[in-house]
Amino acid sequence: MDDIVRLDLNLLLLFDALQEDMNLSASARRLRISQPTASTSLQKLRAFFGDQLFVRTGRGMKPTPFAEKIAGPVRQSLDILRRDVVRRTQFDPATSDRVIRITTSDVGVMIFVPPLLDALRKVAPSMTVQVVPVPHDALEKALEQNEVDVAIGYFPDLTGPNIMTQALFDHMFACLVSAHHATITGALSLEQFLAADHIVINEQGRSQELFERRLRELGLKRRVRLHLPHFMSVPQLVASSDMIATVPMSLGVWYQHAGIRVCPTPIESPLIQLRQFWHRRLNDDPMVIWLHRLLADLLIGKDPALAFSEGYSSSDHA
Repeated sequence: MDDIVRLDLNLLLLFDALQEDMNLSASARRLRISQPTASTSLQKLRAFFGDQLFVRTGRGMKPTPFAEKIAGPVRQSLDILRRDVVRRTQFDPATSDRVIRITTSDVGVMIFVPPLLDALRKVAPSMTVQVVPVPHDALEKALEQNEVDVAIGYFPDLTGPNIMTQALFDHMFACLVSAHHATITGALSLEQFLAADHIVINEQGRSQELFERRLRELGLKRRVRLHLPHFMSVPQLVASSDMIATVPMSLGVWYQHAGIRVCPTPIESPLIQLRQFWHRRLNDDPMVIWLHRLLADLLIGKDPALAFSEGYSSSDHA
């Protein structure tokens, strides 16, 4: 009697229906099964519980004391299964207050977060965004364990068999130069580039490796004056000195009115291929599906930095 392995869930559905209908034929119709099948199922229930459960009377079937005792727990169990297991979770962005957890670089925050927040204000006003810092070597595990919903940016090492990915757009490098630089007042030439003092960002992300690799391929060497672990202090340092920095173009776009000029790189530099990444186990989460589609609509082929740039286009790029 206590061997739940022998209990067919469909038998509990019949028990619950009989408890309400007190009529085997009516319960069979409700469950869309034949009368003989309903009769056989009732016999199995009686055998499993060792109790008659429902007894025929002149006014229909009546539950035994044991049936009345277990009726509540059976109904509660079925309700839990219907609500939390069987029924697909619904997601309505207009009423949801879920937190969207993303991981990206500090420059990525400037590229991706503004258009996402603008869209949320319009279609999901109660949802919030949390940017979660995750080391690159722990990112796949963070996605697998649902610590973040999506990673956005340049993550060339995020290639596990359960990692899903979608290309968004290619982003350019640019050189940041002080608007008051002593010698660089117009377009940046290769000679000026090589003669200048440079700030190099050794950030945790991998995008800077693309430009450094290109310099090595061309056999070019710069005079590096300062190494930094992140991007955020670069604009102020450039604006107040004659040092220059080669960074993702968006960094310059956001600070170009703060004593910064954004110049095309004097060499043909690689593009940064930006993508969104998520774990396969979240493929059926309605919120995550909605989020990926929203990001795709906002970003595929649409570099947000270009919308704010002035005097810098791909045609200017050497």
